[in-house]
Amino acid sequence: MRSITFVLAVLGASAPTAALSWQEYEYKDYGFAVAFPAAPNIETTTHTVADGRSVPARVYSVRQNNVVMKMTVADLAGTNLTEDALLDHAIKVTAAGGKVELNIPQRIYRVYGRAFTVKGTDGSYSMGAVFDYNKRLYQIEGKALPGANPSETEFDVVRFQQSLTFTDGGTNRSEDAIRAIREGCRGLAGAVNAAGNPVAPAGLDDPRCQVVAPER
Repeated sequence: MRSITFVLAVLGASAPTAALSWQEYEYKDYGFAVAFPAAPNIETTTHTVADGRSVPARVYSVRQNNVVMKMTVADLAGTNLTEDALLDHAIKVTAAGGKVELNIPQRIYRVYGRAFTVKGTDGSYSMGAVFDYNKRLYQIEGKALPGANPSETEFDVVRFQQSLTFTDGGTNRSEDAIRAIREGCRGLAGAVNAAGNPVAPAGLDDPRCQVVAPER
């Protein structure tokens, strides 16, 4: 099952009627799907993945109701950059001129990355996630623009950020690494989901791992 690291009541019954217009768009050549409230603009461009280093990329984006929704897929072939360096740089660049308020592991099925939120000094607010997978950098970001009414933008920001899925069934962790994450997470030790399977944390710094599991 997909792991979602945010607890977000905004996606409940109070969601606006406009949510009915959302549609999932799948891009099989790039192994992912994401939901937009309108057909996205697709741009071929470059993306900076390290200081002074840019790579070919595709950007899928929609601007609607004072929210910019952007999905970037960058080609990492031949870059030889480490995952930590890639993800740290992506979050740093996104947070330029603002403050990272949350930076925690996120897992989508068996693909591991980081989720983050950024509060801009201009009053903007972003929620995003970034993954190093299949020699590509996948970065999703929903951004409420300065001056936007949170009650009118929160749903779109959250809905978009949480819509990303990977469709090829792969993983960016070895079985040993996944086992080590599960065994090293005290807060979820012995926990099972509704299907009776072990709960898999998104990483050793998953906030749930810091909670001591109750004695049985």
